[in-house]
Amino acid sequence: HYPLRRQRQMCIRDRSYIDEVKSVKISLKEVNSDLICFGVYKDKSMTPLGNEIDENLKQTIDSAIEVGDIKGKNGEVNFFYVNDHRYALIGLGEKENIDSNSVRLATGSAIRAAISKKTKTVTLDCFCSGLDSCQAMGEGAVLGSYQFLDYKTNNKNHFEIKKVEVLGSNKEQLDKGVAIGRAICFARDLGNHPGNTATPTFLAKAAEEISSVEEMTLKVYDRDEFTEMGMGGVAGVAQGTDEPPKFIVVEYNNAGNDKPKVIVGKGLTFDSGGISIKGASKMDEMKYDMCGSIVVLGVLHALSILKPKINVVGIIPSTENLNGSKAYKPGDILTAYNGKTIEVLNTDAEGRLILADGLSYASKHYDPEYILDFATLTGAMVVTLGHIATGVMGTDDSLMNKVKDSSEKTGEKVWELPLWPEFCKQIKSNIADVKNMGSAGQAGSIAAGAFLKEFVGESIPWVHFDIAGTAWGSKPTSIDPKGSATGVGIRLVLDMLEN
Repeated sequence: HYPLRRQRQMCIRDRSYIDEVKSVKISLKEVNSDLICFGVYKDKSMTPLGNEIDENLKQTIDSAIEVGDIKGKNGEVNFFYVNDHRYALIGLGEKENIDSNSVRLATGSAIRAAISKKTKTVTLDCFCSGLDSCQAMGEGAVLGSYQFLDYKTNNKNHFEIKKVEVLGSNKEQLDKGVAIGRAICFARDLGNHPGNTATPTFLAKAAEEISSVEEMTLKVYDRDEFTEMGMGGVAGVAQGTDEPPKFIVVEYNNAGNDKPKVIVGKGLTFDSGGISIKGASKMDEMKYDMCGSIVVLGVLHALSILKPKINVVGIIPSTENLNGSKAYKPGDILTAYNGKTIEVLNTDAEGRLILADGLSYASKHYDPEYILDFATLTGAMVVTLGHIATGVMGTDDSLMNKVKDSSEKTGEKVWELPLWPEFCKQIKSNIADVKNMGSAGQAGSIAAGAFLKEFVGESIPWVHFDIAGTAWGSKPTSIDPKGSATGVGIRLVLDMLEN
C-alpha cells in the first residue's frame, strides 16, 4: 500500500489481508472451494446452506450434535470431511440474539479456520439470518484474514487465502463491509509498524496516498511552518527529536457547502516520555501512541472508496517525544495555536499538548458540525476501563448520544465520563492559563479531557475518545489478532458519518 515500503531494504508484502470478497448466488452443488462454511445456532438449526447438504454430511453432523461436540456457541468451529470435501460448521449463538457483531465475529472465525487449514478458496453461507447485516460479513471476512508479517523473513508458515465468496448475500452491503475492513487493516498496518518506520513523514505519505482521489485535498505543515503559525504545543513536544514533525490536514469535500465533521487524531509516533521519562518496561509499546492518527487515516481511507455525500476534515499533529538536548522541560510555558498559555508539569503528558493545536486549528479554520478527537491519552483510562471500552467525554449531549448509538450498532464499546466544572478547575495554572496535569493521583483521564476542552471553540459540539486501553492490547478475538493495533473507532465514526 505504501510507496515508502518499497524503499526499505526488506521484502515487504503488498497487503496483509484479503481485499476482495465476492457475493455469489449458486447452489451448494455448484460450489468448488477448498472449504465450505455454514452456520449453526444454539438450537442446532442451520443457515440456508444446511438445507442443501446431502444425507452423508447430515448424518455426520447429526452424530456430532448427538455426542455434544456441536454447541452452536458464537465462533465455535467444527470441521467435517465428507465426499472428498472439507466443511466447517460455524457457531452463531442464540438465534433470537443474532446481531451484526455476532455475524462479524462468526465470519472472522470462519476465515481464521480457513487460514488454519491453509485453504486457498473459501465459500461462506450468508450468516445474516434475514438481518440487514451483510456489511458485517464483509468486515468480518477482511478483519479475520488480517496478519501483520511484514518483518518476518521466514515465510515457511505464512499462508494467505486467495478467494472468498459468500452465498446469497447482499452485494452492495458486502462490498461496503469489505471496504471498511480494508480501511481498518490499512490503519492497523500503520499502527503496527515500529517507530523507525512509522515516522511523521510516513504518516504524511499515507495521507498523500489516500488523498489522491478527486474529493480530497492535502496540506502538510513542517516544523518551521507550524512553529511560525503559532503551534507551540506541537513545536514544544517536537523540540527533542531530529525526526521531522508534521501537521497533517486532509479535507474530504463531497457535499457542497455543508458544514464539515472534523476528526483529530494524536500522531505521537514514539513516546519516551521526554524529560519525565517512562520506565523501560513496555516502552516498546509506545510505537502505538499514534493510534489516534490511524483512526483518522482509516476513516479517510474508507471515505476515499465509499465516497459518501458529506464533508469531513482529518487533522493529525505528529511528532516523536524524545529526550534530546533541546527537549522541552517540566516548568516550561508553551503557547497553543489559540493563544492560550500552558504550564508544562510533566513532559509525558504530551499528547494533550499536540492535540491542543489540532483542536485549535479545527476551531479557527472551519465551522464544523462537530469535532471528534482520538488519542491514546492516559494510562488512567486503562485502570478505569481496562481493554474493554473507550472512555468518552464531551460538551454536547446530542452528539454524545450519536456516539453511543453508533457504539451499540458497531460493537465498539464506549463509556461516558463527566466533565464537571470541579474537574475543569483542576487544570487551571497559577502562572499560565492552564497546566497539562490535574490534581495529583485524581481523575487523570478526566483532567486530560478538561484540558482539551480549553482548545475547542465554545459553540462547537465536541467529544473526546481516550483509546489508551482499546487501541491495542485487547483480548484477541476472531477479528482482533494478538499483538496488533485494533483500529478501534473507525467503524464507529463511519457509522456516525453515515447517519
